[in-house]
Amino acid sequence: MGTFSANQSNIKNDWHLIDATGKTLGRLSTDIANRLRGKHKCTFTPHMDTGDYIVVINTEKLHVTGNKAHDKIYYHSTSRPGSLKAIRFEDLMAKNPIIALEKAVRGMLPKGPLGRKIFKKLKAYAGPTHPHIAQIPKE
Repeated sequence: MGTFSANQSNIKNDWHLIDATGKTLGRLSTDIANRLRGKHKCTFTPHMDTGDYIVVINTEKLHVTGNKAHDKIYYHSTSRPGSLKAIRFEDLMAKNPIIALEKAVRGMLPKGPLGRKIFKKLKAYAGPTHPHIAQIPKE
């Protein structure tokens, strides 16, 4: 009996729909990252993309616990001298709530080509509607 290793012929990707209304950012992100990676399946193979597609709606209704809404700061740089930009969580949620979820999930995925490929299977939307009705995502 050898160790099972998935290949392209036996990988099946499903579509899942997640409603983020009233959910905590970190707890939702870990669940999404595990499903994107495929760790919930018995056919999980670390070097293959065995995960599912995830559609997240209502990201504007995510929240964080404690004082993180005011204290959590996201940084980014444009690689120019003096170009370090900072934005608070509450301001980011008002401006573009999808970025907060994407940054949380991206940090939980592997770094490198495999992680970038896996991350493309996350589809997040601020409102309750999404264009992936034809894929019939499971809730």
